[in-house]
Amino acid sequence: MTVALRVNGEDVRLDVPDRTLLIHALRDHLRLTGAHMGCDTSECGACTVLVDGMAAKSCTMLAAQADGCEVTTIEGLARDGRLHPMQAAFTEHHGLQCGFCTPGMIMASIDLARRRGAVDEATIRAELTGNLCRCTGYQNIVKAVQQAAKAMA
Repeated sequence: MTVALRVNGEDVRLDVPDRTLLIHALRDHLRLTGAHMGCDTSECGACTVLVDGMAAKSCTMLAAQADGCEVTTIEGLARDGRLHPMQAAFTEHHGLQCGFCTPGMIMASIDLARRRGAVDEATIRAELTGNLCRCTGYQNIVKAVQQAAKAMA
């Protein structure tokens, strides 16, 4: 089947089998490897991308479901050599260690900030429960999201 997407601001058409997951369309067909395959069951959030501006776990979404949609991956955030405010905040607050969860965590955090604006620690922790980090203890992630949400407001 042919799937038409707008990925990171560029129109693409992909010929993929009907059962192709969005994560595989992005990683295998478009070579956008920022979104990671972590659990294959939508539990860890490492595969999170934005679909029409909303966080979506691409390991459980068919590419066909995204047909006609705008998809943004971690690779599409920086503009003119400048990091997105969420990326900059994660860097400044060292909201990462091994980095495996970081792309999905950033994408989910951008969705959170767009929907909720500047939020408190409890809200951030509750909203990011679908994105697992095994390394950081989340404290620096929370600080980063708070800073970036203010900057994005």
